[in-house]
Amino acid sequence: MDVLQTLRCFVAVAQSGSFTAAAELLDTTTTNVSKAVSSLEARLHTRLINRTTRRLALTEAGLRYLERSERILEDIREADEEAGTAQTQPVGRLKIHAMSAVGNHYVIDAIAQYREVHPSVMFDLTLTNRLPDLLEEGYDMSIVLARDLPDSGFVAQRLGITYSILCASPAYLHKRGHPDSPGALAGHDCLKIVNTVMPVENWVLEGPQGVETVTIASSPFHINTADGMTVAIKNGMGIGIQPIASAVEGLRNGTLLRVLPEHHLEELNLYAIYPSRKFVDAKIKTWVEFLKQSIPGVLASDETVVGSA
Repeated sequence: MDVLQTLRCFVAVAQSGSFTAAAELLDTTTTNVSKAVSSLEARLHTRLINRTTRRLALTEAGLRYLERSERILEDIREADEEAGTAQTQPVGRLKIHAMSAVGNHYVIDAIAQYREVHPSVMFDLTLTNRLPDLLEEGYDMSIVLARDLPDSGFVAQRLGITYSILCASPAYLHKRGHPDSPGALAGHDCLKIVNTVMPVENWVLEGPQGVETVTIASSPFHINTADGMTVAIKNGMGIGIQPIASAVEGLRNGTLLRVLPEHHLEELNLYAIYPSRKFVDAKIKTWVEFLKQSIPGVLASDETVVGSA
């Protein structure tokens, strides 16, 4: 019999005053309860209960052990209750990873809206342009852009599809002119994003003539985040790749202009990835459902802005 069950038997005997009553409470036999208490005393090398044919009495050691055992069993009951509640009520802290542009422009807004409905859920959000090891790094979820996902055994919910475009500042295009074809990019300052999501040496553009690959032989500027690239483009440094999420505000207010508007880079899937489909916390379930309902509409609205640019 395990230690926890022997504790339950001992506490039941002490509280009820008899082995028979304890057996009824625990839905077992008197023999099993007696064996459990004897096993506990043997393990402790201490007598906890003095018993005769007529009555039971706790020893001094038994009284002290009862007090601690009751606290232990109560802590376990509360822990079980808390863990069970996690399946039905969104509460606690979610540790989330997201790629930078997606996190800055979609996820933070979604968190604010979600917490209006579920204020008991708190968030730790980390923004990096990579696919993390969820188990090794302790993340509950990662929200990433990818063409395909490696076979990790994790659950992946697709939230939508998006792509990147080419942008420049009005000042740069006024000075250097608008390229009229992918090939014309060779005569421009092309700025490079260097991370695991965006292409580096080659820009693969989809347009009216199909797929065209542009090799960027040299670049005056490298950076690792799309939002940092936005700042560089607005400062007139050249033409750069912008995810829709990063470009949409500048396109609206005129600080960015779309370059080669009939072309865009390859489409990428936006995924929410989490470790398990079984016994998923209510906070994760409700957060995933919220993202699935809210993100597609935001992506569609931003694509409309890009399409009219």
